[in-house]
Amino acid sequence: MRSHFLQAARGEETARPPVWLMRQAGRYLPEYRELRADYTFREAISTPDVATEITLQPFERFGLDAVVIYSDILVALEPLGIDYHLESGVGPVIDDPIETSEAVPHHHEPVAERLDYVGELIERVSDHVGDRAATLGFAGGPFTLASYAVAGEPAKNHIPVRGFRAAHPTAFEDLLSTFADVVREYVQFQVDHGADAIQLFDTYAGLLGPEDYRDYVLPLHQEILEAVDVPTIVFVRNMGGRLPTLAESGADVVGLDWTVDMAEARETLGEQPVQGNLDPTDLLGDPEFVRRRTESVIEAAGPEGHILNLGHGVNRSTPVESVAAFVETAKSWEW
Repeated sequence: MRSHFLQAARGEETARPPVWLMRQAGRYLPEYRELRADYTFREAISTPDVATEITLQPFERFGLDAVVIYSDILVALEPLGIDYHLESGVGPVIDDPIETSEAVPHHHEPVAERLDYVGELIERVSDHVGDRAATLGFAGGPFTLASYAVAGEPAKNHIPVRGFRAAHPTAFEDLLSTFADVVREYVQFQVDHGADAIQLFDTYAGLLGPEDYRDYVLPLHQEILEAVDVPTIVFVRNMGGRLPTLAESGADVVGLDWTVDMAEARETLGEQPVQGNLDPTDLLGDPEFVRRRTESVIEAAGPEGHILNLGHGVNRSTPVESVAAFVETAKSWEW
């Protein structure tokens, strides 16, 4: 329920952990595959009635406590005039990547004009679920957006953008600042249209060294998350040894990837609410295996300030019955 989610985000004790899954609307669901057969990805996310139906598919099937909108982190590039498409076997591809300091954009069109379809999607979803679930908006973080924009496609270890930082440090800072400006406007736009909470996915920023993360990324996370007055979640992978730094972002909830020991994270972060962190590949096991692993996460997290989730997104080959077992373990839990 919406109240369970919001209570946990505030660090309060809940009778059971609220539960949702990153990438919960997607290819593991047969109803999703059937609907997507008629649309390209860009068509699906930018057509509100289609995106609404896809967003609600896992909610209607599993009864989750939060409904995350069906969209993509790269939509934030649209107000900057940066186009992208999905290429089979590759992922997101940007035809005109940013390869020089001169190519760094410094202005963007109003988010409300370019991304009006996201606002309509949030309104539709919020109206449908009411108090039965929280409506979650999200955005990509500046470094993750920069990684795609500089490389032009997914890049192993994100060497192109890290190399850009070394060769053009001032331009790199300008690039992140430009993306942060768009993202800040975008998350506020989502809240204005009814989002109950916002998750910031700067998934790849953990590959930066501690000094670069503090200098380049942390201040921008703080600016973005301070811009909204609803609960916020920050998610960065590979931050297991830097959880206090991640908490400095000002997010209400710290998202944990699956490599983090939940009990250690709770000890390190104290009363800081957390989200996570079952290994997504655990869902490739049978329902009984999923239940055991899920119970271990819940027990380690404790009854206060914990939102149950995966440590990353649902894998496309995940059995539906395993997702059901994950959700039902949370919904049947009693502290």
